[in-house]
Amino acid sequence: MKDSHFETMSLPEEMQVYAPDGSEIRLLLQMKGGSMCHCTLPPDHISLAGMHQNVEEIWYILEGRGQVWRKSPHGEEETVDVSPGVNLSIPPHTHFQFRATGPEPLRFILTTMPPWPGEQEWIQVAAHWQPSA
Repeated sequence: MKDSHFETMSLPEEMQVYAPDGSEIRLLLQMKGGSMCHCTLPPDHISLAGMHQNVEEIWYILEGRGQVWRKSPHGEEETVDVSPGVNLSIPPHTHFQFRATGPEPLRFILTTMPPWPGEQEWIQVAAHWQPSA
């Protein structure tokens, strides 16, 4: 993170890293309070199911169609259909999994608060759907 007050960048053309859930990540900007990345799940793929220990996320769907399954620490669970314009939250300790259901990749921006601390933050949990990987 730079000391200047302003940062500007374009979306990297190439994927930079795989997320612990198997999705493709292009890193975006990071500040003291949070970080952003661009996430892609290829067509007909299903992520691994996981949970964040401390961070919370907000997702904004850009392209494609899919579903996101979430289960709260109290047992409340839901599966939501996602498409461009849909926005959702992943609170800490929420089990979640997602899948691309259309012919295009599922692409979304996700904001992590506080900034993503590393792969040790994510814990794999029992799958809702059979993962692709």
